[in-house]
Amino acid sequence: MATDYDAPRKQEEESPADSLEALQASRGGNAQTAVIDVEENDTAEGIDLPGADLSNEELTVVVVPEQSDEFTCSSCFLVRHRSQVALEKNGLKYCRDCEG
Repeated sequence: MATDYDAPRKQEEESPADSLEALQASRGGNAQTAVIDVEENDTAEGIDLPGADLSNEELTVVVVPEQSDEFTCSSCFLVRHRSQVALEKNGLKYCRDCEG
């Protein structure tokens, strides 16, 4: 059956359950409050704003040197596995993504 969605809808009589007063009465005194679970790390102190002075911060990441089975692409400068070498030219290696 085809429905004309542009046609004006017929207003049905408002049922008592749809009124605001009826909904509030059905809730009664059981007012529920939202509980927010906040962790210690979720404070404003943990947020780094753009342009913030981070000169007093220490490096907390362990930097691993390039392994024997890896190379650095001369185009994108990403460290890749040697299986990703697409081209080696003049001693420079290029990955598949850059040469693909």
